[in-house]
Amino acid sequence: MTDPKTPPDHAEPVEGLAIDKKPDDLRSHFAIDDVAAAVTIQAGAVVSKVVYRDEIVNVTVFGLDAGEELTEHRTARPAVVQVLAGRLCFTANGEELDAEPGFWLHMPSGTPHALVAVEPTVMLLTLLRP
Repeated sequence: MTDPKTPPDHAEPVEGLAIDKKPDDLRSHFAIDDVAAAVTIQAGAVVSKVVYRDEIVNVTVFGLDAGEELTEHRTARPAVVQVLAGRLCFTANGEELDAEPGFWLHMPSGTPHALVAVEPTVMLLTLLRP
């Protein structure tokens, strides 16, 4: 579990998943049947789990209770945000976006952004290697 007011520096891997792929494994595929099930939304909290990591991407699932937020910060790497369930008020580079299931956003490195969960929400964050 991470502090609900600041972005996480580290997320815990999903128990039982081999998330670290070695360079010789990059030719194979990796599937998760229900990525949203990787986290359970907890009252008054932001939780996160790394579900996949290799030399190209780092994929983390977030669960945010209604009213929880990540204060403004900047992406260290190019990032893709996808909302799997719930609803966020997402602000990217000063623009407020209504983020519901199906929402997809790409942000280049350095993009200032923040978010507030309007309702309990599951979000997928993919960080790309520059």
